[in-house]
Amino acid sequence: MPVQAPGEKRKIMKQQAGNFVEERNSRIIRTSIIGILANIGLAGFKAAVGLFTHSIAILLDAVNNLSDALSSVITIIGTKLAGKKPDKKHPLGHGRIEYLTAMIIAVIVLYAGVMSLDESVKKIIHPVRADYTAVSLLIIIVAVAVKIVLGRYVKKVGTDLKSGSLVNSGQDAMLDAVISASTLAAAAIFMATGIGLEAWLGAVIAVVIIKAGIDMLRETFSQILGERADADLSRAIKRTINSYEGVNGTYDLVLHNYGPDTFLASAHVEVPDTWTAHQIDELTRAIQAKVYQEYGVVMTAIGIYSMNTHDDKAAEVETKITRIVMAHEAVLQMHGFYFDQADRRISFDVVIDFACDDRKGVYDEIVREVHEAYPDYQLVVAMDADTSD
Repeated sequence: MPVQAPGEKRKIMKQQAGNFVEERNSRIIRTSIIGILANIGLAGFKAAVGLFTHSIAILLDAVNNLSDALSSVITIIGTKLAGKKPDKKHPLGHGRIEYLTAMIIAVIVLYAGVMSLDESVKKIIHPVRADYTAVSLLIIIVAVAVKIVLGRYVKKVGTDLKSGSLVNSGQDAMLDAVISASTLAAAAIFMATGIGLEAWLGAVIAVVIIKAGIDMLRETFSQILGERADADLSRAIKRTINSYEGVNGTYDLVLHNYGPDTFLASAHVEVPDTWTAHQIDELTRAIQAKVYQEYGVVMTAIGIYSMNTHDDKAAEVETKITRIVMAHEAVLQMHGFYFDQADRRISFDVVIDFACDDRKGVYDEIVREVHEAYPDYQLVVAMDADTSD
């Protein structure tokens, strides 16, 4: 079997990544088009009935469905812009545009909730007697069914593709279904008891919509700020790296997100102190290729921790220092230990929990305690952040 040159491998990997992005974007656009067609179809149905029955309310509801189609249009535009090729100004692509479109849709949902609350409060202050007809109830039933099916489908595809815009569009459709269902419930109560609760139910649902819009905005802001790496992905990457012979551990994995499908990563690996530069070079290249092939993550940097292999005292010192460090409740992990007896230097990293109120204080205490145990040695202690599982 012929061996592919590194350049050829990178070319194939790049082509595979391009195909994945194109397929993902195509699915997002197809799903958004389905949303547009469903909302336009629902709007046309309501408009026809509204014109036939001379109902302004039904006609306005048809206009609302046209505005719902706007979410899908925004998703398509955002996906197209996010799919633009990298350029000199944006060498890592334009994937983060998807977060902006998700934010716009969240604002639309929030606006709809505020407007619904305003209308409901007006009706509570100035009650209007409800006038439900068989036609209006039929429209509500159709709207509920369509919106539930559409919302579930769009949200599922969005979750599968990690598209915040689609997820928010699906959530918007589901909220519309809830509003319509509440209207149906109010109609049933009114027809059975004569008590009009539509305005009160509308107010409650409006508050739910406002909360959903705020939650969508909060989630999108969090993604833009940069979130902790997905636990399953980070653990899987570490398992892959640790599977290579000679790797004693993988630490400090950091994932940088430049869009839902674009990740850059860096990590430290611990290898024997007897390894040559050639061995380390072969290892890091193999890790970069494997991680990209399996997870689509580009390893931009792989740092090296040297591991003691021929010093019995090093193991003794490491055990003692580990007991000192891990005695602190806020410490999650100690790694990267190296004992250099010739230069009388001890190096290691500590990961301190973000929940600790005084991380610097814990770090200083650890350094002080280790220095007391080994006063004749220079300490090189790094305080690492808990960036991944």
